Amino acid sequence: MSWILCFFLSVATLCGSVAAAAGLNKAKHRLHQLLTPINIMFFGTLLASILIFFPIYANLYKADDLSFLEAILLSIHNMLRLFVIDGELGFVADNIEGIPEWLYTPFFLFSALLFLLAPMMTLGFVLSFFKNLTAQMRLRLTRKKKIYIFSELNERSISLAEDLDRREKNALFVFTDVFDESGEMPYELLESARRVGAVCLKNDIVTLQITGNLKKSHISFFLIGADESENIGQAIKLIERHNNRSNTDLYVLSAHEESELLLSRIRNGEMRIRKINEVRALIYRDLYENGERFFKDAAEKTDKKITAVIVGMGEHGTEQLKTLAWFCQMEGYQVRLHGFDRYRSAGSRFAMLCPELMDERHNGNFSDDGEAQYEIRIHDGIDVDTASFYIELGNIPDITYVLVSLGNDSRNILVATSLRTFFERMHIHPRIQAIVKDSNKKEAIAGAVNYSDQKYDIEYIGDIKSIYSVDVIINSELEKEALNRHLRWGNEADFWRFDYNRKSSCASALHKRMKIACGMPGITLPPEQRQEADRMTLRKLEHRRWNAYMRSEGYIYSGSTEKSSRNNLGKMHHCLVTFDELDEKEKRKDDD
Repeated sequence: MSWILCFFLSVATLCGSVAAAAGLNKAKHRLHQLLTPINIMFFGTLLASILIFFPIYANLYKADDLSFLEAILLSIHNMLRLFVIDGELGFVADNIEGIPEWLYTPFFLFSALLFLLAPMMTLGFVLSFFKNLTAQMRLRLTRKKKIYIFSELNERSISLAEDLDRREKNALFVFTDVFDESGEMPYELLESARRVGAVCLKNDIVTLQITGNLKKSHISFFLIGADESENIGQAIKLIERHNNRSNTDLYVLSAHEESELLLSRIRNGEMRIRKINEVRALIYRDLYENGERFFKDAAEKTDKKITAVIVGMGEHGTEQLKTLAWFCQMEGYQVRLHGFDRYRSAGSRFAMLCPELMDERHNGNFSDDGEAQYEIRIHDGIDVDTASFYIELGNIPDITYVLVSLGNDSRNILVATSLRTFFERMHIHPRIQAIVKDSNKKEAIAGAVNYSDQKYDIEYIGDIKSIYSVDVIINSELEKEALNRHLRWGNEADFWRFDYNRKSSCASALHKRMKIACGMPGITLPPEQRQEADRMTLRKLEHRRWNAYMRSEGYIYSGSTEKSSRNNLGKMHHCLVTFDELDEKEKRKDDD
C-alpha cells in the first residue's frame, strides 16, 4: 500500500508545484522573495524525491524497530545526493521488490525524471548565485560619477532610466529586488534594463552597502514601487543610514499625507529628499507647458469665461478641480468649474477637503475684486453612461475645457470620443483631455480620425513615459523657478523637506507664468518700478490667487486678523480675508 500511496503523493506534489509555478509566473503583482516560481519548483522536487525514496527504505528496513524513522532519514539523505548529482538510478531499479507489477514502469520512469530534474534545479541556483555575485562585483568596481539606484524594476523606473540614459552617458543604473531567473519579471522590462547597461540585483534597496568606489559617486535613490507604504518604509531606513552622506538624493513616490508626516520628522542632513506625487506632477507639468490655453480659449469670448468640466472626481479629477480654482484667477476672466461623479457623496467629500472653498460666502462670489472669484458645482450621483449626464452637460453654457478621468484608460478614451460627438452636435469645440497611462496606447491613438478623416482632437495625458522623465522628476523647470521664489524668504533644505513649501512655491511660480502670458501690466518689472495702479492691481490679483490656493488646500479663516491666530496644524490662517482687510505689511507681501 505504501508504494501506491507514496508514488501518487510524489506525482501530485511535483505536478502541483509545476502548476503553482506556472500560476505565479503569470501573476501581475510581484510576490515575496521566497514565493517565486523557481523556489516553488525546487521545494516541489525536493518533497517529491523524499516521497519516492521512502517506500524503498521502508521496505528495506521493515524488520527494524525504528524502520519508519530510518526510512525518513535515509530518504532525506538520498534526496540530498540527488541534488548534488551523486544519486544512482540503479539503486532504485535494484530495490523496488514487492511493488505491484502495474506500478513498476511508472515508478521507475518517474524516479528517472526526478534524477534529471533535481540536478537541473541545483544548477539553476548555482548560476543564479554567480549571476548575482557578478552584478555585485560590477557595482563595487564601478567608477561612474553618477549612480541611479531604483527600488524595483517596473514601467516607471525603466521609463526614467531610459530617459536618463539618453541624456547622461557616464551613468550607471541599478535595479534592486529583481528576480529575473524565476520568470516572474516581464521579459520586456529585463531587455530594457539590459539595453541601458543596468545592474540587476536580488537585494532589497535598503540592504545595499555604499562602500568602496561607491563612496565617491553621486547617488540618487528612487523608491518607485507600486506599494506606497513600502516606499515610505524604505525611505525612512535609507535616511537613517545615509542622511549625512553628501551628493545623495532620495526620491520617494507617494501621494499620501502619511509620507509628509513621516519624512518631516527626520532631522536635517546632507541628503536631499523629494516626494513625488504622480498626480500633481502630471497636472502642474501640463499647466506649466499648456496652461495659457485656458485663457486664450476664454479670450475668444466677449465675457472671457473659463468653463471647465471634470468628468470623474477621483485623484486626478479632484486635484485638477482644486488647481483650476486658483490657477484661473486672472484679471478680466471668470472661472466656472463643474465636477461630475457617479457617487452621491462626491460633493460632500469635496466639501470636506476644501470647506471654505465651497461655502456660500465664497463659492459664486464675483463682486469683490480683492477676493477669489469662482463658481464650483459638483454634479454627484450622475453616471456618464446615462442620458441624464448629457442632459446635465447640455445645460452648462459655453464649455471651454473638459478632463475625463474615470480611472481606466479604455473607458476614458471611449467617454472622451463620445463627448466630442456630443459637442459637435452642440456646435462647440472645447478642449478635451483624457487620462491615458499606457504610453503605447497613447501613441497609437494620437491624432485619431473617423472614417471621414475628421480629427477627434483629443489630448491624451498622464502616460508613464511623459511623467517619469528627467524634465518632470529630476530637472523640473517649474521647481527651479519655485525654489528661486522660496529662497527669498526660506532656505533650500526646507524647500525639499516640506511638501507644503514646495507645492505653494510651485503654485506661485506657475501663476506668475500665466500673468506674463496674459500680459498683465507691470508683471515683468520689479515691484518698485511698477506704476501705482498696476502694483495695486497685481497685489489684489495675487491675493485672490493665494486665497483660492489656500482654500483648495483645506485652509479656513482663523477668525482673527491677528498673526498669532494662525494655526497650520488646524489649517487656519489670519490672512484669508479680502485684500482691503489686510494691513499694509501684508499687502506688500502680495507683490508677486
